[in-house]
Amino acid sequence: MNDALGAWEPLTPDQVVDVMGGLPCRWWIAGGWALDLHVGHQTRRHEDIDVLVLREDVASLRDHLAGWDLHVGDPAGSLRPWPVEQRLPRTVHDIWCRRSPSSPWSMQVMVDDTKNGEWVYRRDQRIRRPVPELDGPASNTERRVLSPDVQLLYKSRDPRPKDEADFQAAVTHLNPSQRRWLRRSLASTSGAHPWLASL
Repeated sequence: MNDALGAWEPLTPDQVVDVMGGLPCRWWIAGGWALDLHVGHQTRRHEDIDVLVLREDVASLRDHLAGWDLHVGDPAGSLRPWPVEQRLPRTVHDIWCRRSPSSPWSMQVMVDDTKNGEWVYRRDQRIRRPVPELDGPASNTERRVLSPDVQLLYKSRDPRPKDEADFQAAVTHLNPSQRRWLRRSLASTSGAHPWLASL
């Protein structure tokens, strides 16, 4: 994490469930934790925890976390406060959350767009998926977990060492349908991605 933006003390997945409980919209645990929950055990240390929400539900999220100190990545790579009464600009996809201005950051919310009931991959809008299919096998009635193939697609662009480790940990746990979707998506976005050989 970028230490210049403040210290982190991330919530656990169970704590995210407690914080997000009662939010009247869909949300998913994402990032490296989504893959570990799919694998069934923690494979590495996590410096943060990511949650995905859809742009259409951002106002509900802001109301739900009204007592929290929220900042947005605007412009990307920097943070500015997000007042309760301010509408989130459509260019913003990243929200950092902490309980108070003096608290460490505890949750990062990623905002994705939809069109006609489909999730749209913001790095290549040709890639879409029905919103209900974002639920991965690790999801349950209290906690949605992003499907591992979707999460790996996000990690595929300029993968860092932790992204490579996440791919190696998760790839053998993908079912044939998830492998096909990720393979098609990688071929579409990058043509000759090195992960294709393992899919």
